[in-house]
Amino acid sequence: MSLAIIYSRARFALAAPLVTVEVHLSNGLPAFQLVGLPETSVKEAKDRVRSALLNSGFTFPDKRITINLAPADLPKEGGRFDLAIAIGIIVASGQLPEHCSEHYEFCGELALSGEIRPILGEIPLAIACRDAGRAAILPMPNAQQACLIPDARVHGATHLLQVHSFLLAQQALPAIPPLPAQPSLPQADLADVKGQQQAKRVLEIAAAGEHNMLMFGPAGTGKSMLAQRLAGILPPLSEQEALATAALYSIAGQPRDQQNWRQRPYRAPHHTASAVALVGGGSVPRPGEISLAHHGVLFLDELTEFPRKVLDVLREPLETSYIHVSRAARQAEFPAQFQLVAALNPSPTGHHEDGRASHEQILRYLNRLSGPFLERIELQIEVPLLPAGTLSSQTTEESSEQVRQRVIAARERQLVRQGKANARLSGRELTQHCQLTSSDSQFLEDTLQRLKLSARTFHKLLKVARTIADLQQSEQISRAHLLEAISYRALERLIHYLKQ
Repeated sequence: MSLAIIYSRARFALAAPLVTVEVHLSNGLPAFQLVGLPETSVKEAKDRVRSALLNSGFTFPDKRITINLAPADLPKEGGRFDLAIAIGIIVASGQLPEHCSEHYEFCGELALSGEIRPILGEIPLAIACRDAGRAAILPMPNAQQACLIPDARVHGATHLLQVHSFLLAQQALPAIPPLPAQPSLPQADLADVKGQQQAKRVLEIAAAGEHNMLMFGPAGTGKSMLAQRLAGILPPLSEQEALATAALYSIAGQPRDQQNWRQRPYRAPHHTASAVALVGGGSVPRPGEISLAHHGVLFLDELTEFPRKVLDVLREPLETSYIHVSRAARQAEFPAQFQLVAALNPSPTGHHEDGRASHEQILRYLNRLSGPFLERIELQIEVPLLPAGTLSSQTTEESSEQVRQRVIAARERQLVRQGKANARLSGRELTQHCQLTSSDSQFLEDTLQRLKLSARTFHKLLKVARTIADLQQSEQISRAHLLEAISYRALERLIHYLKQ
């Protein structure tokens, strides 16, 4: 047979679109032509495939070889099509039966020796293969990750000869070994944090309702320690959330192991990170830190040291839970449903009450944060210096596991009532699930008028109050819940005070 059709998959954001590799052998001067919008790395496949075939003992056809990667308008990049091209040439030249490959999809980069090297994006690829009803033949490291996908048919191979023998039904592919166990790091426990009971209370509210949180105070008061312990009190990832997170890490080349498969991701980029590093991008769009924190925590320490324009790119993802990356040649959309936790010093000197900085200097320092950005952070609290004797106290602090059980119970109440965390409620859902008495509603509106807060803040306060009520197993939001929610806007109150 002079024509072979082999299936493979491209990589495009979180999708793995089907690519049909058509290989045609014809008479004429020997040539190797690759068409179908391949990038340079794909065009180089002809040299890799030729050497891999010859070094594996196959006959490289002395004919005119035309390979089409369809659809032609889909950009192709990387060496992921090497294995499919090699199998197509073997089938077209009669070294494999015609129909032996029709139920499989092939992805993998070939070494000159015929060994199969790993690629990026095996999780979306395996999901797409499963949905198409075909099995995936992948490099062994990718197959180990793809085996985590329920009901996916995945085979792993380390050499082109193994795939050839498998398709001839001469020998089974090697069994896919389980992922090597990663050494488990000791989990940061909330019991390690001495004092700061209000901050721990707010951390619990943030975990229960999936709210964003900002802590300000002098250096050394435990802000970073508290932020690092938020992921440990969050509910475990559901299977669907774990798959979405694993897919993002897969296309970013940072595969997750079985030890942390259900753990919430925790990302803490340095304050020198660029806007592209945070939201994603590049000529071939890749996920940024906010997408790698999907269903987890994004911690921004020293918040005022981030450039203002970098922080402002987070405003849309904080509201919509996704980021749309547009470049000249490509556009991609990545999910970004993360919890933002931020920490900062309230003045250039480290403390806003030490008298070393004037009100104007403190305002100028805090004005590095835009008002619309601060509005999107529901919980803002001051973390003060610890009273004398707190660090030497022998008082037993509450552990992360104890707090986590309350958080899980509150989150379950939210899922039963509305199917999502309180922070994700829409305007219509707020009307349904966060009803107030007429007097409480008027009280809240009067408070917003006095503090000059926006309608967005009104909705944020309702969501926080609903979470506080859930933690107390209360069906209705009371005045006490509203007062506590209002008390957690400390930075806005400080800015309002400094402006007077």
